[in-house]
Amino acid sequence: MYKKNLDTILSSISPNIDTNGFYNTSIGEKSDRVNVIAMCRADLQPSQCRRYVHDASIEILKKCPGKKQAILWHEFCMVRYSDVAIFGNVAYSPFDWGNNIENVPDQDKFYQELNILLDSLRNQTAYNRSPKKFAAASRPYPDYRTIYAFEQCTADITPQDCGSCLNQSALEIRQCCDGARGVRILRPSCYLRFETDPFYNESMVETVLHPPISTAPAPSPGKDDNTTRKDDKTTQKDDNTTRKDDKTTRTIVIVIVPIVISLILALCIGIFVKIEKTRKSKTEENIESESLQYNFSKVRDATDNFSDANKLGQGGFGFVYKGTLSNGNEVAVKRLSKNSEQGDTEFKNEVLLVAKLQHRNLVRLLGFSMEGSERLLVYEFVCNGSLDRFIFDPIKRAHLDWEKCYKIIEGVARGLLYLHEDSRLRIIHRDLKASNVLLDGEMNSKISDFGLARLFVPDETQGNTNRVVGTHGYMAPEYVIHGQFSVKSDVFSFGVLVLEIISGQKTYNFRNGESMDDLLSCVWKNWHRDTVADIIDPTLRTTSGSLHDIMRCIHIGLLCVQENAADRPTMASVVLMLSSFSLTLPIPSQPAFFLPSTVDPEISVRPENDLSTHQLDNNGCISINDVSVSELHPR
Repeated sequence: MYKKNLDTILSSISPNIDTNGFYNTSIGEKSDRVNVIAMCRADLQPSQCRRYVHDASIEILKKCPGKKQAILWHEFCMVRYSDVAIFGNVAYSPFDWGNNIENVPDQDKFYQELNILLDSLRNQTAYNRSPKKFAAASRPYPDYRTIYAFEQCTADITPQDCGSCLNQSALEIRQCCDGARGVRILRPSCYLRFETDPFYNESMVETVLHPPISTAPAPSPGKDDNTTRKDDKTTQKDDNTTRKDDKTTRTIVIVIVPIVISLILALCIGIFVKIEKTRKSKTEENIESESLQYNFSKVRDATDNFSDANKLGQGGFGFVYKGTLSNGNEVAVKRLSKNSEQGDTEFKNEVLLVAKLQHRNLVRLLGFSMEGSERLLVYEFVCNGSLDRFIFDPIKRAHLDWEKCYKIIEGVARGLLYLHEDSRLRIIHRDLKASNVLLDGEMNSKISDFGLARLFVPDETQGNTNRVVGTHGYMAPEYVIHGQFSVKSDVFSFGVLVLEIISGQKTYNFRNGESMDDLLSCVWKNWHRDTVADIIDPTLRTTSGSLHDIMRCIHIGLLCVQENAADRPTMASVVLMLSSFSLTLPIPSQPAFFLPSTVDPEISVRPENDLSTHQLDNNGCISINDVSVSELHPR
């Protein structure tokens, strides 16, 4: 009976969770009674909250079969059930944590600034006037990055218990993750996270913490003292009554007229402010557009008139050139092919949107330039080129030990999570691959070519398309066969990329001894034979990296390439898996196999290369097109 009650109550969470992202209920009697609490991170939209809670409610049953008490932490939500009362009772354990492997400089000074920020947020969270018991803020850290922090408690506990729970979590930071530039502490009653990159939805936080103050309706004028006295003296003579009525009328006029005048004046001021705000917004947009617009002739000179000597590569949208501006800054200039149907205004607006997407794991768009039919995009120059130059080159491969590989994998995962969930736009890349991941001087991974499709094919931003674009071997089966794409399409591509990094071989040109096979097939076969360590690149085996960590990443890669899109984790779950080694991973199901013979001969293909300095050889990557897709969801 408990199992039946549990299934019933978990299925009720998603439809019934309130707009504040919190839900609690109970069902059953005595030993069969099930109590449940669910909470979403406070910066989510209600639709996002319901989706994440729905997934978590299904996942908790898979991970904890037969359990009478369980809790599942997700990047954006928490689901907890028990056979004992849990509502209103603060719980400090069990708790989990995850951290970024990169450390901060001058740790003592960093944690001094962090503690100031967390102490401030703790009081705001505990005594927040909004139904969501949370707070978020940032604090600059001199000569380094800004610190972003987010704290939240379940709505059922007291402010004192909330503060105590968050304080306990803050004390755990240096014990579990000393020096880390990002830490997440998860408890049943509270959530604490900080990063040196933005990770929460600032616009949603602002909306919830500072809702517009509604103006109370002006009270209707009541009777004044004269009127009151009139009511009390109804037995007086008619002439006195008449005089009092005159006074009442006069008083009402004196009260009403100023109110009406004030309302009219306020309406006029409101209209003026709105017009001024609109004018100012347009002015700011124009200023912003001008600040991002480069002089065409200067950009052309920076590339030596787009000379072949400066050519870095060619993508589906045109050639890419290295350029050096007059101030000495190096840039990568993409000269777009002339097939966009957008006008100048639409093009500028799209560039402004994409330029606002800034994350340390994305290649930064610096600006644009236009002259006639010429359109240029100016990017930061990433000195080490593309990832494929390293993982598929026997000599350069030696420069990648496991620590660097793990850093690259985690960086790509965080970049995708930003595109999928945390950015101003919702971006589905659709062509994530090794040649579209660039490496800077410190071997930080940066995803390139995100959002470009909006500049060219905005009609292809829906969930289905008749024009399949992407790179063979990286494309999810539902996309190849049915033209259906979603964030899970990118998850599939990410899984393929992870397995390529670990094996050091291309997914579509994988060599298994003397025979040719595809990478996913080989990994899956070895997984079942318990010989999956055989696919690990020998270079990684000889490094100081942990074999256990490498095997865990193979496990995560297999979860990402499962044939059924619904079975694949979200990028939020992937990031949590990568950062929290205490999480138990589910068993993967069969991946989608892509053999070379399955390529549709009717699909035209052309060589692809992009912002890197790598040139294609005979075994180069074949791309059906070099495209990414942005889905506009204002947040």
